[in-house]
Amino acid sequence: MQALTEAEVRDALRNASTAELAQLTLPVSFFVTEWAHLDAFAWRDPRIPGRGYLVTELDGEPVGVVLRAPSPNGSHHRAAICNLCHTQQPADQVAMVSARRAGAAGERGDSVGIYMCSDLACQDTVRLGRPAAPSEVMPSLRELESIDGLARRTRAFVANVVETG
Repeated sequence: MQALTEAEVRDALRNASTAELAQLTLPVSFFVTEWAHLDAFAWRDPRIPGRGYLVTELDGEPVGVVLRAPSPNGSHHRAAICNLCHTQQPADQVAMVSARRAGAAGERGDSVGIYMCSDLACQDTVRLGRPAAPSEVMPSLRELESIDGLARRTRAFVANVVETG
């Protein structure tokens, strides 16, 4: 993914209202992000519980969506699977998040929902176990498939949200 500035992140959020853009808070990690190793950048707003953001690239351009998620209330005794990274987690670490559709559909209240890791750390989750110096050890085929699958599913979700046709 190409490196983004704060202004580019704000411009990329296609379903954001003016108020949501004004309230957006970037995570501290934004300023030290290694963009080349990511297919998407996602974070929970540190000041607004229940709000998150997801930015990826569609046709080489950054496109993002504002996400709404309830407070975690699942159980550690049951499991759930994130629809983006396909990782099994305790149920309280996966939540149904929704994104208001862009354009007129969103103004009517239409939204798209998906079960995601509550912390929005799917990019990190599929890359767990990577060596400190990625050039030293090649990732396994399974890891490459996981990363590619996450990228495809993330782009499809974001494209579905911003689709105005």
